[in-house]
Amino acid sequence: MGAEAFPTPTATTLLHHQDHVDAPVVLGLQPSALVDHVARVDSSLLDQISGERGGSIPVAYDELEHILKELKTHNLSSQDESSSVKTLAGGSVANTIRGLSSGFGVSCGILGACGDDQQGQLFVSNMNSRGVNLSRMRMKKGHTAQCVCLVDDSANRTMRPCLSSAVKLQADELTKEDFKGCKWLSLRYSIFNLEVIQAAIRIAKQEGLLVSLDLASFEMVRNFREPLLELLESGNVDLCFANEDEATELIRGKETVSPEVALEFLANHCKWAVVTLAANGCIAKHGKEVVQVPAIGETKAVDATGAGDLFASGFLYGLVKGLTLEECCKVGSCSGGSVIRSLGGEVTPENWHWMCKQMLIKDLPVPSTRI
Repeated sequence: MGAEAFPTPTATTLLHHQDHVDAPVVLGLQPSALVDHVARVDSSLLDQISGERGGSIPVAYDELEHILKELKTHNLSSQDESSSVKTLAGGSVANTIRGLSSGFGVSCGILGACGDDQQGQLFVSNMNSRGVNLSRMRMKKGHTAQCVCLVDDSANRTMRPCLSSAVKLQADELTKEDFKGCKWLSLRYSIFNLEVIQAAIRIAKQEGLLVSLDLASFEMVRNFREPLLELLESGNVDLCFANEDEATELIRGKETVSPEVALEFLANHCKWAVVTLAANGCIAKHGKEVVQVPAIGETKAVDATGAGDLFASGFLYGLVKGLTLEECCKVGSCSGGSVIRSLGGEVTPENWHWMCKQMLIKDLPVPSTRI
């Protein structure tokens, strides 16, 4: 979508009319569109910025600008990378939805708002080119959220999103039409979006959708645990993804703290529960069935950004295809392993090919036709 095609909003504009557009199978809720700036950096820059490494803490716009300027002197990009900073549509839900659409051929849409600025145009262009249905996306006057993703020499990422003054989809803007005909609602926990998350889940369940929830970050779970527990204990979350750090924070204070205990806790409230364990693979539970699946051993991590998001893409693809719990985990392991082979939360064409090869080796159904 070129600049000349970007509509001028009045107050709130739907990017495309929903009439005669088939409902996506998986609908992702990302209230604020987000643009990622991803770069490999040395440890001295990570020492300068506030907050723990490996997490995600919101920053003000001036701090975001400061970090972006510092990238010029702290960048570790190799000669074969076309740019020192990779800029693309980002956000956990966007990563999952884009992966499901472009890599797995699952019909997907995104529900949220973007600004009428250059970042908003980039977000729309990137998602649209990957086949994501944007008919539920609102464009508003204002700024699009941004995030700087700092990747160290161990491939671990530290994120600093700037959400202040960014446009956002509000709870009272949601309608039943946004959800009608969809099968899954995919969302990410955030205290800053709690009202719209609650409203979306309420309407989704009224429309018969299954709900998938990602626990976002260990800081979010640690600092805002009670509202999260209320969401889980409502019984309206059908599938929950947590990484090991998030799982630990969720059950902190219990007599025994382990991924296995966290899995049991999640499974008491959700039909499907998954705890990813980085290099140790994942554990998952559905009903009485518990599986443990190792990580893909044949991959070299360049950047862990999007690993959990693309794992979710693969797992959801498995559920849509009717695969077993173990097969869902294996597909998730393949797709999560594919994204960490290059910089940023989007899988390259070469790495999609690599993923399909791994799926064939494991006798898993390789994506072919659009679902």
